[in-house]
Amino acid sequence: MTKINNKNREIFETWPIPKALFELALPMIFGQLIILIYNLADTFFIGRTNNPLMVAGVSLLLPVFNISITFANLFGIGGGTLISRLMGAGKDDEALTVSSFCFYMAIISAGIFSLLMYFFMENILRILGASDDTLIFAEHYTFCVIVLGAVPTILSMTLSNFLRSVGYAKKAGFGISMGGIINIFLDPLFMFVILPKGYEVLGAGIATMLSNVIICSYFLITIHKLKNSSVLSLSIKNFLPSKQNVYSVFNVGVPAAVAVTLFDITYIIIDKLASGYGDIPLAAVGIVLKAERLPLNVGIGLCQGMMPLAAYNYSSGNFKRMREVLHFSRFVGIIFGFLSVAIYEIFAPDIMRIFIGDSKTVELGTNFLRARTLATPFMFMCFHLVNFFQAVGYGGRALMLGSARWIVFNIPMLFIFEYFFGMYGIVWTQVAADILMVIVSLVVYKKFEAEINEAL
Repeated sequence: MTKINNKNREIFETWPIPKALFELALPMIFGQLIILIYNLADTFFIGRTNNPLMVAGVSLLLPVFNISITFANLFGIGGGTLISRLMGAGKDDEALTVSSFCFYMAIISAGIFSLLMYFFMENILRILGASDDTLIFAEHYTFCVIVLGAVPTILSMTLSNFLRSVGYAKKAGFGISMGGIINIFLDPLFMFVILPKGYEVLGAGIATMLSNVIICSYFLITIHKLKNSSVLSLSIKNFLPSKQNVYSVFNVGVPAAVAVTLFDITYIIIDKLASGYGDIPLAAVGIVLKAERLPLNVGIGLCQGMMPLAAYNYSSGNFKRMREVLHFSRFVGIIFGFLSVAIYEIFAPDIMRIFIGDSKTVELGTNFLRARTLATPFMFMCFHLVNFFQAVGYGGRALMLGSARWIVFNIPMLFIFEYFFGMYGIVWTQVAADILMVIVSLVVYKKFEAEINEAL
């Protein structure tokens, strides 16, 4: 039996729920905020060149980069939640084999993804909309961030999930934060100091790739140091878990990966619909989609803290504590959601001016932001329950809820609302879709509660 740090056991089993949740969630929330800044850093610094072709070339890569997140979710969330459940069930040695399996599968999938991008880079970028003028910039960025950087990027996100799943949220949050901060410092160094003028995009790509290599190295060293006090293993000797555990990884990991893909598709549709109303509405909605990410990322961090607690206590049979984790984390998320609504409603014009000074764009974007932000508490409730079902191993229900939110409600309603209400219909879709999805999610959860009560 693998020796497990007693403090980590206590976090899952005996600490008061608020203390345990914040112990695991606060580092992840902080990390998510750094990720938000990190995601804007390259665009911000490249924007300092005043070259729209460079900005456009980098922007093209977003859908491709999100594929990295799908692989990380597949093995990081799929494996991480299973590790927590196996720990809760007292199956530490099985958890060890799952961590090793997901580690090497993440490397293999990232390597294949990297090779595919290398051989088909131009074709893929052309499909995404690269022109003769933007292609060279898109290729520079893609080569660094995906071809050279896919493996460390995917591994970093996967290993971060592993650490969180066994109670080392501070180490996971520190690694994520460190990477974002390093990237913010390396961007201007490579863009404006080391490389000559005209190679700013290449410099941004190198900075991003190097920061991910540093994060990955940190996570590898950290997990190696914890090999005698955790169920995390990087040894190839432990590569083969049971068929049931392999199924469990994909049962939860696939819904997590699909959710990112559908989220990406929805944003692409919003951009396409908004582009039909001219450059100013398109610019306004583009800024709004970035500005609204702050409360969303905080909510994601809160859910990341909730998941290992819920998973562990579900598998250990402590359903009372599992419910308390779910209810308290939901309460905190909803309160923060409504607080965010109030802040955005009051300061929407000031938030818009941070990104752009054009008065028409600010005025239109203010109206859009005030409409979109009303969805915040309902949006949190939706993905909170999806993450909960992932945590307790109900991958089918997580997939159903995650897919229904986009395929049944959000995407069809985008076209319907846009047809009847024009541009404002696009921005009001989110709140309408998420209110309906909350109702569906609560019905599904009530069924789960009934099943738990019958089993007791």
